[in-house]
Amino acid sequence: AVWDIAFSKDPQQQYLYMADGMNDIVRIVDRQTLQEITTFGDGGRQPGQFYGVHSIATDSKGNIYTTETWEGKRLQKFVFKGMAPVTKKNQGVVWPGTNATK
Repeated sequence: AVWDIAFSKDPQQQYLYMADGMNDIVRIVDRQTLQEITTFGDGGRQPGQFYGVHSIATDSKGNIYTTETWEGKRLQKFVFKGMAPVTKKNQGVVWPGTNATK
């Protein structure tokens, strides 16, 4: 279940970022078609994982911020590094040392 949404930083706000707290992922959706482009995250307490991802926001640089409820109780920042073609549906956990970043 999606608990919060944010918009991408581009002038058209082409993408929706959805905090899916029940599945511990962030969904990225094309705003025009509402088609899911990709997801990232997984359940857990390590960087890039979520324990009840509750809120999501973006800043003017395109960075994504998430906060968690339940026992997660933390804020994570995902740094915007540009746009690239999506090569897989689920990016998994996006932090150094995982297959998602290789």
